[in-house]
Amino acid sequence: MPCTIRSSFETDLPAITSIYAHHVLTGTGTFETEPPTLIEMAARRADVLAKGLPHLVIEDAGQVLGFAYGNWFKPRPAYRYSVEDSIYLAPEQSRRGLGKLLLAELLARLEAAGIRKVMAIIGDSANAASVGLHAALGFTRVGVVDSCGWKFGAWRDIVIMQKTLGCGDTAAPSDAPS
Repeated sequence: MPCTIRSSFETDLPAITSIYAHHVLTGTGTFETEPPTLIEMAARRADVLAKGLPHLVIEDAGQVLGFAYGNWFKPRPAYRYSVEDSIYLAPEQSRRGLGKLLLAELLARLEAAGIRKVMAIIGDSANAASVGLHAALGFTRVGVVDSCGWKFGAWRDIVIMQKTLGCGDTAAPSDAPS
């Protein structure tokens, strides 16, 4: 049976929390240093959904293999058409093409939600997998912020990439005041 990508459910939160905890404790893709609790991850999911944005999982035979979501790039309302994406796979699921499937679906749903710009703020400029994934789906590199995070005893960069969705900035949003 092929993998399924769907909106996340509350019942997915233990798996989502576990996947993210692995990345917090072992990787530099996120600059968090302490894994969030299940309660915190539930609050984050609720925040995304309250903004009308997608929070997705990819699963196989009922097992969550990864998750992705978009959230406003910045908290102020003027940023509501620009999001930062987040995507994490269970460690044993890398290099199977699941990230590409999941991110492609996230982008489609973000565009359907009226989003015009997606930013990837990729932890660690050595994170070739994430940079490559985003590039493969049409993101362009905007820049690098050197040595802005300290994790695992070393300074870490962030790579900033972006992708325009829909008509981008060529027209006002349909719900913008005239």
